[in-house]
Formats: sequence, C-alpha cells, structure tokens
Amino acid sequence: MVKEYPETHLQKLCMGIHNETIQLIKMYNGDSIHMILQFSTNLICFFILSGYSILRNKEVILLNSWVQEFLYNLSDTIKAFSILLLTDLCIGFHSPHGWELMIGSIYKDFGFAHNEQIISGLVSTFPVILDYHFEILDFFTI
Repeated sequence: MVKEYPETHLQKLCMGIHNETIQLIKMYNGDSIHMILQFSTNLICFFILSGYSILRNKEVILLNSWVQEFLYNLSDTIKAFSILLLTDLCIGFHSPHGWELMIGSIYKDFGFAHNEQIISGLVSTFPVILDYHFEILDFFTI
C-alpha cells in the first residue's frame, strides 16, 4: 500500500505535466496562426491599395498636380517654417510615449509578441533617423 501512493502521485504529476505541455503547444500554435493571418491581411491590403492606385492613375495625377501647385505658390519662408514645425510636432524628441504607442501598435498589427526592449530601442532610434532625413530634405530644398 505504501508503494501504490508514490506511483499514483507520479502518474498524476506526469499527467499534469503532459496536460500543461499540450496547453502550451496549443497556445504557441494559436499565436503562430494569428501572426500568419495578420501578415497575410497586411499583404492583401497592400496589394489592394497598390492595385487601386495603379488603376486610378488619373485621380492620383490630378491630386499630385493640385498639391504641387499649392506648394509652389507658398513662399520659401512659409515652406521652411512648415517643414520645421511638422518635423518638431511629429518627430520631436519630447513625445516618447506617442512613439511607444504608435510603434507598439504597428508591431502588434504585424502579429509580433509585445517586447519592451525592441519597442524602446525603436523609440530611441527611429525618431532620430527620421528627423535626420527631414533635416537633409530641408537643406536640399531651401
């Protein structure tokens, strides 16, 4: 009778470990399927928008000419001020929480698991690189 207790206890322990392993495998498979579905949805949306922009080329040309005419009529001072104001508002280093939310939501939209280190790394480097490119754009256009 003493020997039966440890064997049943070991069997229960093995069954518990087996059930936990099956649950972890199901969770991992569900996350993988979710990531693949998110990525395929993004690809489908990209192809639909690309096809729409190619097929509706006349509207895009009309919009492009209107924007170019509007920007051409602005003075150089207003253009430079607008570009600097836009870069400071959107890419300013004073808004890390906004960048965290935006990068985190894009990261989640592509189906990746939340990783604080990757998001904080992108928050600390992406605005700087984007600001650098906008400053180069400012100096070449002015």
